[in-house]
Amino acid sequence: MQQPDFFTIPSPCIGVCQANAKGYCKGCLRSREERLYWLQMSDDQKHQVMRLLAQRRAKIRQRAAQSGETVNPDDIQMDFGF
Repeated sequence: MQQPDFFTIPSPCIGVCQANAKGYCKGCLRSREERLYWLQMSDDQKHQVMRLLAQRRAKIRQRAAQSGETVNPDDIQMDFGF
């Protein structure tokens, strides 16, 4: 049984709206479709997007670590060609 959300799920937008080479926003890491349809998404869909964003952030950190770069885990405004 799924517990309903009592609060709205805020947009992960941080106001840095530029796409990287793969089409993901450099600020929030959402795809064009995820940004465009955020307001129409159900809470389940928004939760899924948030899980995907966490995976994308982890991938950026992993690539940075492999290349020897020091990256602040919250600094997702870096374009690693992801």
